[in-house]
Amino acid sequence: MVRKSLLVMSLALVFILGGASNAFAREYADIYMDSTRDSMEKADVKAVLFPHWFHRIRFKCKVCHEDIFKMKRGSNNISMRRIMEGEACGVCHNGQIAWEALYCERCHSTEFEPRQ
Repeated sequence: MVRKSLLVMSLALVFILGGASNAFAREYADIYMDSTRDSMEKADVKAVLFPHWFHRIRFKCKVCHEDIFKMKRGSNNISMRRIMEGEACGVCHNGQIAWEALYCERCHSTEFEPRQ
């Protein structure tokens, strides 16, 4: 039991310190975000896999929905400009509520899926 707890804590620590990794499978409701794929590839950053489950186990839905994000895929314009201006993810990821959005690899952490 202690071994299992240590493993779970170690994996959580790796995720928190190093961001999500391709080694971690998607969890239910995680959101693969590549609507701005062309600009992300131009900036040489990876795709974003938003860990919805990770946020959801800590907060009630109403914390983010509908005041910050609409509950319809593709209806939220999320960009680094908006985040840095304190909008979208930047509402919380501002260095006071949660870590600042200056650690690119924490979000841009997964490979792009093949284009359809």
